[in-house]
Amino acid sequence: MTEPTETQWHIYRGTGEPHDGIARLPPAPPWRDFDGAPVIDSVPPLGSESNRRLGGGRRGLAWRPEELELVNAAIYLRRPLLVTGDPGSGKSTLAHAIAHELGLGRVLQWPIVSRSTLRDGLYTYDAIARLQDTQMAELRGEEHRDIGEYVRLGPLGTALLPYARPRVLLVDELDKSDIDLPNDLLNALEEGEFRVPELQRIAGRRSRVEVVTDDDETVVVREGRIRCRAFPIVVMTSNGERDFPAPLLRRCLHLDLPSPRNDAWGEARLGAMVRAHFRDGEAHDAEELIRAFLEAAPGSLRAADQLLNAIYLTQEATRVAQPDRQRLAELLMRPLDHGEHGSGLH
Repeated sequence: MTEPTETQWHIYRGTGEPHDGIARLPPAPPWRDFDGAPVIDSVPPLGSESNRRLGGGRRGLAWRPEELELVNAAIYLRRPLLVTGDPGSGKSTLAHAIAHELGLGRVLQWPIVSRSTLRDGLYTYDAIARLQDTQMAELRGEEHRDIGEYVRLGPLGTALLPYARPRVLLVDELDKSDIDLPNDLLNALEEGEFRVPELQRIAGRRSRVEVVTDDDETVVVREGRIRCRAFPIVVMTSNGERDFPAPLLRRCLHLDLPSPRNDAWGEARLGAMVRAHFRDGEAHDAEELIRAFLEAAPGSLRAADQLLNAIYLTQEATRVAQPDRQRLAELLMRPLDHGEHGSGLH
């Protein structure tokens, strides 16, 4: 009999090879069990954003064992995953990698800015458009349009629909929010549900209303209330620009992704990233630039996107000329904090 391996409990393996491991996910803990209905079985396929993030080959990245354990712990416990790290460390890519490998469809993306509110993530209601359309309909003697045409679920609101399998929600750069959003977000994620007051007010007359989701599909909302069934896989990213309140940290699992330049796994992770975006021969030719990226001035801030840009441009330029590859690389991989650390590769 084959001895079980240490990683057989993993739902997400980090290999980049699609599989149906999500079907092995055991029932949720009683305190994280939700019963939203009616169940939604179908989801949109992986979107073009995931293709760009993961590369045409969609290969796996080099995750450390402890990173994979934290990701899988969040999936088992139905808890949000707070991912911190420098730009280019793979925080956002993780959400797309999970959705691709586990076959969970399009990633629901909520990019956070300083003006973002919880309602932005849950739903929008265009009251002005409804008023204008109602006035025009009365002038023309036409029937009023349905209220559901003016309600659109946001990425968080869509993630909390009663899907049979969890959707993947990326809350990107949460540290850019105002002071209230993390606590507001926590309540919605704890309860796994929310209400649409505009629909609740008419529930006595209209208990079922069709609204549009973040996927541009229509779903029926009953009694103005939305409750999840499979709790979404929530990846919240932060560049470390602010501290978060203790209640949020207590209810999340925290995964810190070190910069590839400060991590023993850095070269393997960068190599995997390059191989995902370039053909094998091109990836092999890029080894010199990977080493230059890793050996650049200690303490300076650089993002992996800069490395990919440098590899692409130097390879394309050499097809028609013989440019100074080192000079091009220095231009494209200058530190993001160059005011403190200079402008070249050392």
